[in-house]
Amino acid sequence: MPALGTMLTAIITPFDEQGDVDEDAYVRVLHHVCEHGSDGVVVCGTTGESPTLTDEEHLRVVELTVRERPAGKTVIAGTGSNDTRHAMEMTERATALGVDGILSVTPYYNRPDPRGLVAHYTEVARATDKPIMLYNIPSRTGLDIPNDLLARLGQIDGIAGVKQANDDALALIDGLDVYAGNDNTFARTLEMGGAGGVLVASHVVGDEIRRILDEPDNRAEIDAGLQDIYAATGWHNPVPIKKACELVGLCSARVRLPLAEADEERTALLREALEHHGMLATA
Repeated sequence: MPALGTMLTAIITPFDEQGDVDEDAYVRVLHHVCEHGSDGVVVCGTTGESPTLTDEEHLRVVELTVRERPAGKTVIAGTGSNDTRHAMEMTERATALGVDGILSVTPYYNRPDPRGLVAHYTEVARATDKPIMLYNIPSRTGLDIPNDLLARLGQIDGIAGVKQANDDALALIDGLDVYAGNDNTFARTLEMGGAGGVLVASHVVGDEIRRILDEPDNRAEIDAGLQDIYAATGWHNPVPIKKACELVGLCSARVRLPLAEADEERTALLREALEHHGMLATA
């Protein structure tokens, strides 16, 4: 198993009726995912609604995760930014809080060229002594890091892996641990010898997803049986997974604007998928 774990959950950030971080609900979700298959969590990433968390909220959630995690579970903090100075500051502060690793998303909107990316990640790596997982998600950032450039970034001291959310580019990369960035490529990543996955549906069907890791002879069959839940929870992260968590009784589905909660049609699809996997019966 890689040092950061094989099956990681990109954990949500629940909000209360006032729109503040619901710390009690967060701890409940944290323990739930750790008890149902996950080796650790990625906190304050896309799924954790990092774009709408203040720095103070962001670091408080990181601190809470480090303090409340079950023994033996890893914590990877999302600290990426399209401002290198801000990314360095958040990385330094998360490191001081005791995380095990850093997730650093490709700088978005300003879309640096390869020279800028190398300089950016060189500086971010200087801000921590923890392993850094790059996060390549061109559908959100508008910028893809091709595999040859990922391999070049992997030569920077401290850059240890990549969460690959460009499914078309999923491949082993010299010098980097490759993690599936989407649930539906977890089995494929393991089959090709990758490090694991940073997952979302594991909030509600973690035990089933764990079987993909633990039962390699049955991997294809198990993965095929999870495609409905992947589709129902993967259309606009984190909106559907929050609604799924509400349906199974973990926390509220509230999201922060500009996101809006799942509508009735999407909720019906989620309910059908969860019922198919026996999750509503235990809610």
